[in-house]
Amino acid sequence: MSSLLIKGGRIIDPASNLDRAGDVLIEEGKISRIEPSIWAPGIRSIDASGLIVAPGFVDIHVHLREPGREDEETIQSGSRAAAAGGFTTICCMPNTDPVNDSPTVTRYIIEEAARHAVTRVFPIGAISAGSAGEKLSEIGEMVEAGAVGISDDGKPVMDGQLMRRAMEYSLPFRIPVIEHCEDLHLSAHGSMNEGFQSTALGLKGISRAAEDTMASRDIILAELTGAHIHIAHLSTRGALDLVRQGKRKGIHVTCEVTPHHFTLTDAACCGYDTNAKMSPPLRTQDDLDGLIEGLVDGTIDCIATDHAPHNANEKMLEFDRAPFGITGLETALGLSLTRLFHTGKIDLKRLIELFTVNAARIINRPLGELAIGAEADVTLFSTESEWVYDVSRTQSKSRNSPFHGMRLKGQVAATIVAGKTVYLNEGLLRA
Repeated sequence: MSSLLIKGGRIIDPASNLDRAGDVLIEEGKISRIEPSIWAPGIRSIDASGLIVAPGFVDIHVHLREPGREDEETIQSGSRAAAAGGFTTICCMPNTDPVNDSPTVTRYIIEEAARHAVTRVFPIGAISAGSAGEKLSEIGEMVEAGAVGISDDGKPVMDGQLMRRAMEYSLPFRIPVIEHCEDLHLSAHGSMNEGFQSTALGLKGISRAAEDTMASRDIILAELTGAHIHIAHLSTRGALDLVRQGKRKGIHVTCEVTPHHFTLTDAACCGYDTNAKMSPPLRTQDDLDGLIEGLVDGTIDCIATDHAPHNANEKMLEFDRAPFGITGLETALGLSLTRLFHTGKIDLKRLIELFTVNAARIINRPLGELAIGAEADVTLFSTESEWVYDVSRTQSKSRNSPFHGMRLKGQVAATIVAGKTVYLNEGLLRA
């Protein structure tokens, strides 16, 4: 592995409470020195003046579609989109075809990632066989093969007894049980948030209660079992309050939010734009305000993209027939800086914490920090660079984003994985 010297950036590492100007030296894929000034003649360098030097971003909620739907995304294309978004580590959800419910599929993903991915890729295994919610999958074997958590994401575990057993089974492996909180009896095949907008559009709505009641059940089960429950893509003020109460009681509960849920409301569905159709759905302004409050007060642990690529022909169907989900890897940082940092809601240290060390701790991996001897995963970004997102230039194989044409302030300059530069924005860097 070649050496690399990152010079003159503002180094921010929430894990070590570091925030200062300086240089970072990378040798043999590890961080070897962090000092105000490093003299290392003959070593390739990057001039990071005016840039933030942060730990590599970690996204614990990505859909890579491989195996099964390589027309929508592959491990290779998804990892390239991740790198363009500043992510050095991504965790892929199990709703592939076949479902990742066995060590065979887990190993396939890891082997394909080793051959083709430019970022680290960690699989998340299914809670139930086939994600059908009827019997447990081969959890222990998947963990042994490399899975870092379990989830039936996209499908809630409706059977409370099965969820309890999954939580109990997870304990010796120290893995999170990641839940898509939705009571299917209450959501009842809706296609957007239940409220004024759904009524105006004549579309069947999904009540907030569908998310809130399932979040309540799972937090209660986590208290009963002592397991780690992680609430995926939380979208309602009610569910957030339940997480807040659970944390105060000492229950091992964590949660994530997506940039689209703290940026858009259900009004984005006006005009029947299927690129604004996602699960859980975009909610109201009150819910959005509640999520930002949770980001500010520390209730929310991390930002995750729920990157969900879809074939353009499927997204062109009628709103109630089109699939849920949007792409999100390449816009996550820009949206977060634009909506959270530049509005004065959170500072850079908190924003970076949400993208790095907190996410790494949820999956129990020693990533997301800048420390001597640590893996040299580094994200460089500008807080001031303004740009317009053009979905036609995405690294993803899919184009289903509601943010096409949006002006953002803040942009990735470079992404470095194990000391190797896997993404470089030459317009922002002076080598």
